[in-house]
Order: sequence, then structure tokens, then C-alpha cells
Amino acid sequence: MTHLHAAAKACLDAIDPAEKLRLTHAAWAAVQSGELRPDPDASPPESIGAPGRPAKPRLVSARQVPQRGLGSAEGRAALVHAVAHIEFNAINLAWDAVYRFRSMPDDYYRDWASCACDEARHFALLSARLAELGHAYGDFDAHNGLWEMAEKTAHSDTARMALVPRVLEARGLDVTPGMIERLRHAGDERTIAVLEVILREEVAHVAAGTRWYRWCCGRDGIDPFENFFGLLRDHLGISLRGPFNRPARLEAGFVEDELDRLAALAVAG
Repeated sequence: MTHLHAAAKACLDAIDPAEKLRLTHAAWAAVQSGELRPDPDASPPESIGAPGRPAKPRLVSARQVPQRGLGSAEGRAALVHAVAHIEFNAINLAWDAVYRFRSMPDDYYRDWASCACDEARHFALLSARLAELGHAYGDFDAHNGLWEMAEKTAHSDTARMALVPRVLEARGLDVTPGMIERLRHAGDERTIAVLEVILREEVAHVAAGTRWYRWCCGRDGIDPFENFFGLLRDHLGISLRGPFNRPARLEAGFVEDELDRLAALAVAG
């Protein structure tokens, strides 16, 4: 297969996690070697639907996902499972960004194919840790918030870049340090080691979102600052949760004025 959009769709549609990971790693290797390239004559993308995923985990509303303490192995497994589910969704999100949005620069497609490969590796690390804790992906309920935002932004590459990497995925930069601290109190150094890898590498993924969001705004003659907050208002209201990991977000391309305004909105919300 030499058509990047078709390869992205195959990765996106794969149901079995092991097959999705295998296809993802193969596709990224082919992108690196030049075997896979975007095809300007490819058929337009299909309307967005549910990505390929196994029958479990059962998807419930975010309020129905049980909160468990980290003092027990079961509670730590539930946390690892929640992060694994985010990473599984992130594989699909990266491939949908490749598949859905056409006529973008080659570097755009390389960035998101690379991100997909990273997310696949993160999912594998978390799955291995889950196995050590006596569980597997699918053993706990999960919610579908990330993919629901993908569906809401399927019409616009600008909105997708703003709201998925720079809002939902950036939230991981904010909350992961707190998770690590709680796990340190619980003495779970093995899970901490995995989360530290993910935190370090997710900065680059949010940075890719920032880079391509601003590129889209420049293409369309839109002010990126005001448009970002307009998209936030339209899709999320002003109910934002802080605090924000300012050093990590600055490294990921946010600017101080954005972070000040986000902090003010979080307080107001």
C-alpha cells in the first residue's frame, strides 16, 4: 500500500489492539522510508464514525467511571486502565488527523503519523503494566470524551488542532504530575516510570497541535489567539478545569497571555 490516507484508514479501522499497533508501527516505518505518501487524487474521506475498537471496555459517561483510591493494586490498575484508554483513543485521533484532512503539507502528515506511533508505544507500555497488576485493557469501564470531540471537529482541521491536542490532550500535561506524586506516595515506581515517559513525549504532541493550529489560522487569515478562545466558548463554554502546567504548556507552544486567560476562565468557571 503506497497511499498514506488508505493506510491511516486501515489503522483507524483495526478493531484488535494488537493489530492496530502492528499496522501503526508498519505505517510509520513506511512514512519514514518514503513508501507511504499522501495522494492528492485519493477519494475524499468518509463521514466520521466510531473508530475500530474492541467490544470492551464498555463506554459510559464520564460521571459513571468509578473513582478508586491508589492505595490498592485494584485502584492503581483502574488508573493505568484510564490512561491506556486515553492512549488508545490518541492512536485513533492521530490517524484520523492524517486520514480526514487533505492537502496539508507533508510535515503535517509526518507529525501525526509519528504521534500515532508514539501513542501506540505508550498503549503497549500501559498494557504491560496492567498485566503486571493482573488486568487487561477492557477490564474497567471508560468514557468516550476524546472521540466525541473528534466527531464534533471532523468538519474543520483548525477546530480539530485547537480542541483535541491543545485542550483535551493538553489536560494530560496538567494532571499527570499529580498522578505521579500520588503514585509515589503509594510506592508504585513501575507505573511512575511509564507515566514519566508519556508526560515527556506528550509535550511534543501538544506542540504539534499548536504548530498546525497556527498554520491553519495563518492559511485562513484568522487571529489564532481570539479564535482559540472562541472555539473554547463554542464547544466547551467557560467551564475549564485548572490549574495548568505552565512550564509544560509553554514548552508545547502556548504563550503566557493564553495561559493567563485560561487561568482566568478556570477561576470564573
